[in-house]
Amino acid sequence: MTDNTHAPVVDFRASRGARLQPVPPTAVTLAGRFWGPRLQRIRETSLPSQHALLESTGRLDNFRRVAGTSDKPYTGLFFNDSDIYKWLEAAAWAQAAGPVPELQALIDQTIPLVEAAQGEDGYINTYHSLERRHERWSNLRDLHELYCGGHLMQAAVAMHRITGDARLLRVACRFADLICTVFGPAAEGRLEMIDGHEEVEMGLIELARETGERRYRELARFFIEARGHGLLHGGRFGIEYFQDERPVREMKALAGHAVRAVYMACGITDQAMDDGDAPLLAHLETLWTEMTRRRSYISGGIGSRHEGEAFGKDFELPNARAYTETCAAIGSLMWSHRLLAATGDARYADSIEWTLYNGMLPGWGLDGRRYFYVNPLEDDGTHQRQTWYECSCCPPNVARTLGGLSGYAYATSEGAVWVHLYAEGRARVELGAGRTVELVQRTDYPWDGAVAIEIAAGGGRFALKLRVPAWCRAGARAEVNGVAVGDAVEPGRYLTIERDWQPGDTVRLELPMAVTAWQSHPQLHENRGRIALSRGPLLYCLEGVDHSRALDELAIDPAGIEASFEPGTLGGAVVLRGRALARGLAPAWEQGLYRPVDAPEPAADEAQVPFMAVPYFAWQNRGSSPMAVWLQRYRA
Repeated sequence: MTDNTHAPVVDFRASRGARLQPVPPTAVTLAGRFWGPRLQRIRETSLPSQHALLESTGRLDNFRRVAGTSDKPYTGLFFNDSDIYKWLEAAAWAQAAGPVPELQALIDQTIPLVEAAQGEDGYINTYHSLERRHERWSNLRDLHELYCGGHLMQAAVAMHRITGDARLLRVACRFADLICTVFGPAAEGRLEMIDGHEEVEMGLIELARETGERRYRELARFFIEARGHGLLHGGRFGIEYFQDERPVREMKALAGHAVRAVYMACGITDQAMDDGDAPLLAHLETLWTEMTRRRSYISGGIGSRHEGEAFGKDFELPNARAYTETCAAIGSLMWSHRLLAATGDARYADSIEWTLYNGMLPGWGLDGRRYFYVNPLEDDGTHQRQTWYECSCCPPNVARTLGGLSGYAYATSEGAVWVHLYAEGRARVELGAGRTVELVQRTDYPWDGAVAIEIAAGGGRFALKLRVPAWCRAGARAEVNGVAVGDAVEPGRYLTIERDWQPGDTVRLELPMAVTAWQSHPQLHENRGRIALSRGPLLYCLEGVDHSRALDELAIDPAGIEASFEPGTLGGAVVLRGRALARGLAPAWEQGLYRPVDAPEPAADEAQVPFMAVPYFAWQNRGSSPMAVWLQRYRA
């Protein structure tokens, strides 16, 4: 077993197809006005409160009953084990910034429960361990045994990498050893089947990278290549729901359950990088492009249908009925991270940033205790955050993503340091051949676009590659030690500055944050005549609590909008203020739904009124009120 305690969130070092290597979270500290308090809240509020809910909802008792220390019946859904594993993974990543004794105490209470629930043969799944023992592996389509196992493997790898604790890794390896004997080609006397919810593929590949055990990677390849041949035989939503209708190389677009689809894509991208399979990577890039240009919301959220938590057809992106599960945004972010590592293409880093702020972050309340499972882009005031769910996959998924966020910020390639995300903090970057450079980043991003990066220690010749976000359409500027950089600063690309660096050298990047008004593709019929607002990497919305008129009466004037930081709003946020035309409903419309076109147009009351837009990620944190991202556009 390798000593890999300083590996990154996703360890691409064993992958021939990886162009970039993430700088590990143990080497990066994120701080500042935006991320500092939030990451502290994950460690001090979200993770302890989630653990208390794992206890009070019986999820931990499920492990105790298998170990013989509880006589309570099994509680909850059949895949509840995965919530414990995701919590353990989140707790591991959260320790990257430094040990948290209270969190470590909870880890030390939880891992022994998992160890004690493992069978002598390595099997672990509390739903099937006792009275349903005879049903093991009998319904992989619906009951998620391997899905839970995949989350166990990812938690084990994270725990070992960050803390050096191998207890969970031993459990995961024993379970992986068992499934290696159970699953495989029928011609070899093994069970030729796949899980209905992709996850184990990622887990096995990460476990192989951590331990060097080739069998785990080969089993992942078997599961990946067996998918798409109808092994799951449909079910209520059909085989497309499970991504089992055709092999991935024949897919034209991702479809079915959105979380499963992007988790599948993550596992296949891992395999393609490990194998150096350039044609498969190119096909995955095509699938990503089709997803983002036809089946994604402006928030970066994916999965428009409540039925089946699924992708809809092209342009099927309703606002109020948007499903956009928080876990789906996380899966999309994870996939973009892998494609970024494989290609170095800035569009994937742009997607990571945009989806982080606008697709995933709305799923986490400002208090660190309340969550959204579903993230609509319009609401009548009835949608509210909850502290927990019967199916509570999203809260620990948010925690593990934010806990490991620092591992997404920087990367290296031969002779280069890549800066993907901008955030106050410090990074210790190993450049190979014993060279280490320390970077200090100073910025108030995402509230402000001024970024300063200082070479605090180390130096020598290397290229510093700074992402110029695609949202910064014009006016970006860069300088080194007060001297302007001569190269063009193009949005949607990395600006490369190569030189012999000395401690104290400072790069300053100016990313003007103009307010942008967006329009939709003409085939998004619901958004015709409407606009959405953004500033920098943040999408904005209007909430009813800030307005005396109904939101659907407001027509927004995109000219003259001003942005300002308001410390008393939503814990401190940049808000947008401007003018809107408020047009009330004419009384004549109270008489019926329809009127002849040639009838006199009913008179409506009109007035110029102010509006205030707040970051979409922070909506529904001041009580319930209507919300809208897409609003009528005022035309003089």
